[in-house]
Amino acid sequence: MDIKSDHISHHISQQFNNDLEELRSQLLGMGGEVEKQVADAIHALIEADSELAQDVRERDSRINRMEVSVDDECARILARRQPAASDLRLVIACSKAATDLERIGDEASKIGRFTINLCEQGESTHGYIEVRHISGHVRKMVQDALNAFARFDAELALQVAKEDKSVDREYKSAMRELVTYMMEDPRSISRVLNIMWVLRSLERVGDHARNIAEYVIYLVKGTDVRHLGLKRMQEEVFDLRGNKEE
Repeated sequence: MDIKSDHISHHISQQFNNDLEELRSQLLGMGGEVEKQVADAIHALIEADSELAQDVRERDSRINRMEVSVDDECARILARRQPAASDLRLVIACSKAATDLERIGDEASKIGRFTINLCEQGESTHGYIEVRHISGHVRKMVQDALNAFARFDAELALQVAKEDKSVDREYKSAMRELVTYMMEDPRSISRVLNIMWVLRSLERVGDHARNIAEYVIYLVKGTDVRHLGLKRMQEEVFDLRGNKEE
């Protein structure tokens, strides 16, 4: 049976309902902080704002604390409530998603560090077109993955997984262009390497957003799709292989 967006409402114990809703709220609150961290990291890079970049780096410790808080709540619910079926999947999905959100925060912090390096090296903007394009994709992936989690929307989660393929292709294309640019102008090597590391971090943000989307599908459909291809994933989302039992 699929999980609906209002499924946290069927327990005899109202406190259990409250515990599950609090856990989900904590995770989504963490997601909002991470989403802003990524947006600010990109803005700092494009605007050559080293102060904002440093602020992004300093906020990483807050994200780390939020991850610990989510994991503590998951452990408390497991110990006290011994959840089963969809409730257990929710707790597991929240714990795993918190890990990926923390890693997205780490990548945003890295972008902040590379931005500070770039600000110290000069004002050449080569490579920023690629950064703008890919960053737009991965920011939407993070937003959509969190919205899918909030709404228990497996179809939106599937779209996030599909978008990751596009980001991977764009990343590889951008890296080839930057390598060519470095070969043509060896003086640019140090600066372009920093841009390449930024693109690598953005690609990793996309990977983590896809992971979160896969947890949503697991939560809603009861199937672990982490190592399935997009075709199999789509079959699970649209029940083309038959309904899953809880």
